[in-house]
Amino acid sequence: MNFKGFLKESLDMVRERSAPWCVPMKQKDNQSVSLSMLREEEKPYEKCARNGPSSLTEVELLSVILRTGSEGVSVIEMSRDLMDSFRSEGISGLCSATQTELMKVRGIGKVKAMQLVCIAELSRRIAKSVKGDSPCFRTSADVAEYYMEDFRHQRQELAVVVMLDTRGRLLGEEVISSGSVNNTVVTPREIFLRALESRAVSVILIQEDILLTRQVKDAGDMIGIPLLDHIIIGDRRAVSMAPMIYSEEEQSGDGIAVEIW
Repeated sequence: MNFKGFLKESLDMVRERSAPWCVPMKQKDNQSVSLSMLREEEKPYEKCARNGPSSLTEVELLSVILRTGSEGVSVIEMSRDLMDSFRSEGISGLCSATQTELMKVRGIGKVKAMQLVCIAELSRRIAKSVKGDSPCFRTSADVAEYYMEDFRHQRQELAVVVMLDTRGRLLGEEVISSGSVNNTVVTPREIFLRALESRAVSVILIQEDILLTRQVKDAGDMIGIPLLDHIIIGDRRAVSMAPMIYSEEEQSGDGIAVEIW
């Protein structure tokens, strides 16, 4: 037997006596990929690459954003726990959740909670950016649409005065007060002080205190900066208080608030 024949016979004997773990590494690696042996947290990335982000569930989207799990918790489990924690509110509950509330979810630490809070804030800013830096408000519905993302997820009472120029363009906005319904105290003086500083010719009030509406209108008429509307914004709903601001002689209507969104 020549040397080549001897070498071939020796290799055949080794293969016959080899244990399963002696399979060449390259073949084993290829098998592990083709048999879907990937870690669970890697699957959303593949699905997104194949079908785009719209194909992902909310749990999978969160998994891509959070990237990694923590000790004893995979990122998929963590994302599922997040959704379960805000089941009553759905995905919108995450937008209004505080960093402290998020950190109560298993596996969510300070960094991941901060990521989620920042993403919620970024989504609100993206929604408002569609109107540009100096949006022009022609109707109450325009105002409601612009501020919807700011107000719909608020858990505390928020009062904002919107200041406009002669063309209805936004000159600025001022958060007058933020807190519970009982703690929010807004006076006409505070509202028009901000308006005068911005050289506004008219204002719109976004707030829930209906009793304040007439006081602000009367003060605005005296100063020469009229209150155009008082809008109340909720989750995907908005109501104009304009019919209650003006008398029937000044504005047609039956004095009942009008839903505008």
